[in-house]
Amino acid sequence: MSLNLSNIILHQLKKNASDELVVTFRKESLPKNASSENLVSELHRVFNSKAGKGFGSFKQESEFQTWLQDLQSNGMPFYDFSQVSAERLKNELIKYPFAEEGILVIAQYQVLATDYLFIAMVPSNKSLKVTEGLDISATDYLDVAKMDIAARIDLTSYETDRSSNRYLAYIKGRVGRKVADFFLDFLQAEVGLDTKQQNQVLVQAIEDFCSDSKLEKEETSNFKKQVASYCSEQIKSGDEVDVKELSGELPNAEDGTSFLNYTQQHGYELEQSFPGDRATVRKLTKYVGVGGGINISFDSNLLGEKIFYDPQTDTLTLTPPPNLKDQLTRLHES
Repeated sequence: MSLNLSNIILHQLKKNASDELVVTFRKESLPKNASSENLVSELHRVFNSKAGKGFGSFKQESEFQTWLQDLQSNGMPFYDFSQVSAERLKNELIKYPFAEEGILVIAQYQVLATDYLFIAMVPSNKSLKVTEGLDISATDYLDVAKMDIAARIDLTSYETDRSSNRYLAYIKGRVGRKVADFFLDFLQAEVGLDTKQQNQVLVQAIEDFCSDSKLEKEETSNFKKQVASYCSEQIKSGDEVDVKELSGELPNAEDGTSFLNYTQQHGYELEQSFPGDRATVRKLTKYVGVGGGINISFDSNLLGEKIFYDPQTDTLTLTPPPNLKDQLTRLHES
């Protein structure tokens, strides 16, 4: 990945003797060298790989947006921008029970002709290393993989389309931690594109298209597999699901209607493109259920052939696969 780094700085948020969160400011920006570029490249990669990201846009009264505009117009130096941002971040963090120490990374960079501003709290952990003299010493390292407080602003999209509802992306965080609320408050932003909803609409549109096209069972299964395969590849590569591109790969209905035209004619509110959601798209080809110590997953085309559901008795009947059958047989014989 070709990355052009413009600015990067680290500040530290840590608790003092009174257990209060404070900011320790670095005196100047980091030099732009191989180490800092590698760090930003890894942050960008990990952020792309995180599932469950939220999207949004700035509120009109956002003070953070004003600072960003000053930064973009060279009215505010990057270092000053990083200081006011760090202080605001700290003031928002202390409102929540998950306020924790870490290294604040703020970076401006470009990837594939797109400009970004990246802000993240990266956990700092200790590890052991062996020196050249084969001694053991402690060392601190940034645990980028466990980063879950982060936001990235697509500056190119922001500058060209202020009405967009998705130029700001953030990691929603773990269940039970209102990281999404915290970051929206910090940036003074509001929720925009709902990616899960977009994926649910896509799945429903696929179901309806197959039904209205009166496809045979095998044709429907192949159609859904093709959609699932496309979406999985887009997710894996970090690209978005493009409805027009997807439609071009799918067969038209008997009357010649393409999937894209079908969604437009029937009022499905789909964005031109959106990030794929693996769990939602998976429903096209699989049935999955977890609960009460039971975890069941099977291909949807097996329902009614090898697996049967009786809604009257609420029971599922199936022939166990060979490896499970072997375990059960041995258990029965013992």
